[in-house]
Amino acid sequence: MAKKGKKDKDAKKARVEQKLKKNQGKAELKDKKKTKKIFADDDDDDDVDLEEILANFKEEQEQFEKVVVDSVDKPSPRINPCLISNPVHGKKELILFGGEHTNQLNSITHFYNELFTFTPENDQWRKISSQNAPMPRSSAAMAAHPSGIALLHGGEFSSPKQNTFYHYSDTWLLDCATKEWTKLDQKNGPSSRSGHRMTIWKNFFIMHGGFRDLGTSTTYLNDCWLFDITTHKWTQVEFPRNHLIPEARSGHSFIPDQEGAILWGGYCKVKAGKGLQKGKILTDCWYLKMNSTPSAIRWERRKKQGFQPSPRVGCSMVPHKGRGVLFGGVYDFEETEESLDSDFYNDLFTFQIKTNRWYSLSLRPQRQKQIKISKSSTKDQEKELQGLLNQILQKAQLYDQDEDNEDDKAIREQFENDNEDEDEDEKTSSKKQHMTSNQLPHPRFNASLAVVNDTLFIYGGLWELGEKDYNIDSFYGIDLNKVDGVTVYWENLTEIEKAKRVAEQGSGDEDEDEDEDEDEDEDENENDEEEVKDKILVAEEEDAEEDEEVEEEMEIPDPRPWLPHPKAFESLRAFYVRSGPQFLEWAISNNRDARGKHLKKKSFDLCQDRWWERRDQVRIEEDKMEELGGVGDIVERNPAQKTKRR
Repeated sequence: MAKKGKKDKDAKKARVEQKLKKNQGKAELKDKKKTKKIFADDDDDDDVDLEEILANFKEEQEQFEKVVVDSVDKPSPRINPCLISNPVHGKKELILFGGEHTNQLNSITHFYNELFTFTPENDQWRKISSQNAPMPRSSAAMAAHPSGIALLHGGEFSSPKQNTFYHYSDTWLLDCATKEWTKLDQKNGPSSRSGHRMTIWKNFFIMHGGFRDLGTSTTYLNDCWLFDITTHKWTQVEFPRNHLIPEARSGHSFIPDQEGAILWGGYCKVKAGKGLQKGKILTDCWYLKMNSTPSAIRWERRKKQGFQPSPRVGCSMVPHKGRGVLFGGVYDFEETEESLDSDFYNDLFTFQIKTNRWYSLSLRPQRQKQIKISKSSTKDQEKELQGLLNQILQKAQLYDQDEDNEDDKAIREQFENDNEDEDEDEKTSSKKQHMTSNQLPHPRFNASLAVVNDTLFIYGGLWELGEKDYNIDSFYGIDLNKVDGVTVYWENLTEIEKAKRVAEQGSGDEDEDEDEDEDEDEDENENDEEEVKDKILVAEEEDAEEDEEVEEEMEIPDPRPWLPHPKAFESLRAFYVRSGPQFLEWAISNNRDARGKHLKKKSFDLCQDRWWERRDQVRIEEDKMEELGGVGDIVERNPAQKTKRR
């Protein structure tokens, strides 16, 4: 009887398991049918489960067995992707990842996890797919490190109809040489978020701020984290209890400096009455003084000096040669419970980190006659400069005989770059032809910026009219040296121009109606004002700071007046030819352990930093000269050839 009872028990258990398995199969089939029905019917209010969407993405991703590279015309339209410059030495390349796009016809939003690269030298876009790529997302934080890696953290994802949102908290490393992703297992790392910012200092990635949408409310963050590239671990920076720190924000600017990082601007929400919030645009500036010991890191608030850009958001700066470059943005005013009016910008500004000052950067007219220097003259100047540098090193007993026949690579590359304009006509035959505009791109906010080889690249962005958003599918390049035009790689403003025309026609009709009913409106205004529901929101907390307004100065303060100063219309190459020996002597006095070619490299780096440090001041001087009578040919004389002056 015991044996028979055991057999009955096992048989019953098997039947239960079989029935459970059958029911699970039916449930999965039912879910699949439901998903297909939802995607097929755009009018259905139900949305798709986020976990199911991500599982499908993961299944598709696993089909890639290796890194696949395909040449493409351009990325599909998208907003809020990550855009960085490839940090690998000598690799002049843009890297773009992720983003999102909403179809205006059916309001379905699609998120991307595609990785693209762009090579300016040949105008080539490439799409890179791999098995271990991160899940689709937008508004993530990404930064590149000189060691050749990039770090990605967080971002957001939503269901197709944006009924439910998801914020990531994962961290990924990208090998910028091989384009291979590595997901890092993190414990006690940063929480999930999007709209945060990331930059670098020495062996650290620094991350700050962001926001998290909880559905019923939005939480803004002000925490600061360090990622050590040697240990691959996150550490939160803990500040003393009474230490003043920036208030919580997202969408701010965060750029690197030799001693730390600069934080500027951003956006957050503050209370504006019972159960209401009002957007707050921040224009404060902070310096994060870094230290290898996290507990010794401190924030320092910077005072506003001189000219300041008008308040705006959606205009994150990108670092370039000791300064930040800012483009566009939006300012929201007269915010109410049901409406929002905004101004959109397309202006350019530079922020000098050392002097803590802003300057407007406007396009300059193209000069018809360009600088012309013969190749033989260039070689003579380079040879003469090398001789002078070697004499200085020999006198200081720092010259290496093994380097007698070595060319200074940095100088040679820069000389070649400066002479690229002479061969421009020959190169254009093998490159795509692009239109050059003498106007800055259409106003927008949340454009993606990056700098490669002294060229500012602007990708995409958003513009609004009423309650409708317009994704600007576009890509531009601006030479930060000349700033004499905008290279338009592509630009599609069709929908925006159409919306503007419709709005103008609508406003014309409204004006006629207003004239007819003007008398009636005046009588009803008094009663309406008392019963108005759409009242203007006023923030309960405003900035307590007292901003000093100072008139814009014509002369830009010089943080290092003891160093040589570049002349008007003097190229970097010409500046180094003229003042290279002085920079070498300065490099010798400040680098006791360096010798030979290492000192040459340091002197050239100093010269290059100095040239860009004074670029805004020199540009003012150049503009003054052109206003006085214009500038024709700029001819650089070969110092080896003596000429008589009459």
